[in-house]
Amino acid sequence: VTPDERSSLIHALAHEIEARAEELAVLEARNAGKTIGDARGEVGMVVDTFRYYASAPLRPGGETIPVAGGVDMTFREPLGVVGLIVPWNFPLNIASWKLGPSLACGNTVVLKPAELTPLSALRLGELCLEAGIPEGVVNILPGKGSIVGRRLVEHPDVAKIGFTGSTEVGRSVMEGAAGTIKRVTLELGGKSANVIFADADLEKAAAAAPYAVFDNAGQDCCARSRILVESSAYDRFLELLIEATAGVEVGDPADPGTEMGPLISEEHRRKVASFVNGDVAFSGAVPEGGRGFWFPCTLVEASNDDRVAREEVFGPVAAVISFADEAEAVRLANDTPYGLSGSIWTRDGARALRVARAVEAGVLSVNSNSSVRVATPFGGFKQSGFGRELGMQALEGYSETKNVYFSLE
Repeated sequence: VTPDERSSLIHALAHEIEARAEELAVLEARNAGKTIGDARGEVGMVVDTFRYYASAPLRPGGETIPVAGGVDMTFREPLGVVGLIVPWNFPLNIASWKLGPSLACGNTVVLKPAELTPLSALRLGELCLEAGIPEGVVNILPGKGSIVGRRLVEHPDVAKIGFTGSTEVGRSVMEGAAGTIKRVTLELGGKSANVIFADADLEKAAAAAPYAVFDNAGQDCCARSRILVESSAYDRFLELLIEATAGVEVGDPADPGTEMGPLISEEHRRKVASFVNGDVAFSGAVPEGGRGFWFPCTLVEASNDDRVAREEVFGPVAAVISFADEAEAVRLANDTPYGLSGSIWTRDGARALRVARAVEAGVLSVNSNSSVRVATPFGGFKQSGFGRELGMQALEGYSETKNVYFSLE
């Protein structure tokens, strides 16, 4: 369809989602066990994401380049069929991150939700039809990753895979895509550092730190689960951090006052528990009895060599680690195979810029723990993946550049 039509259809989808925002939030909370407050916020971001990409088809996509003997033009063209593989921790939100730029570029899509959380993706597919997007443009295909995901990765008619998930599965996606030289965008695991210098506003940093780890019950690849604290401020910061963590409201996800709900499954709870040993500085309370795979907010005093600081826990467990000076803070922050996100807390602007440039991560915040904005690129370094979601940069991953030369002879 024309760029105008494509823009109108994506705007219509955003309108359908906004009109059913509360229905979708309740569905997502039940789908993934997230709090209703978080679910409402995520649905709001889904609307914003589709509105943002609805404008993309109307923006200039190519350029003219002066060359000897003629004129050179570039065109942005769709890839064709793209496979989108979405995780269980942010099912609807991450689906929109991939679907928005895919549709804006003119592709058709097969979207595979995680087998644990297919409900909101199925509803999204219905809303695509209600918005007027032609049947067959957006296809929702639930199933096991080992079957449906692998078929998408290996199928010769699929031109691109957009995958969000673990680094381990990301490796298998790359291997499977090699057979057809398929394009891949990977957003994988993280072990992000929250670096607290002694000159920071310690009260503000400590109040924010729990929500950088325990939001979505820690099931977040951006979780700042390594809290690095300058040694001269360590004792005071830990005291403030324990106080703030004790205030996190854990309970029924449907209660608007709840700040953290349960984990996704019993199997995942066992995995998270396996990381907790050594010097536990704090372990919070969880609801007694009833349903829910509960795990408490947990702070572990650790070194950067401990397993809890090396591997992605994907649960409400943070390792608190001391450092001596700026050089050691950078070394510890980079001493990980991952490089997705992170934060730097300091009142020294020059130090903030030095450390931000030195830390090997794709998305950093200074005096903030915010990682994600619709208009800015999101993605990782090292084993956290490659390619970018969100922002206009995402369009590069869902289109081809064609170069055409016109001779003027």
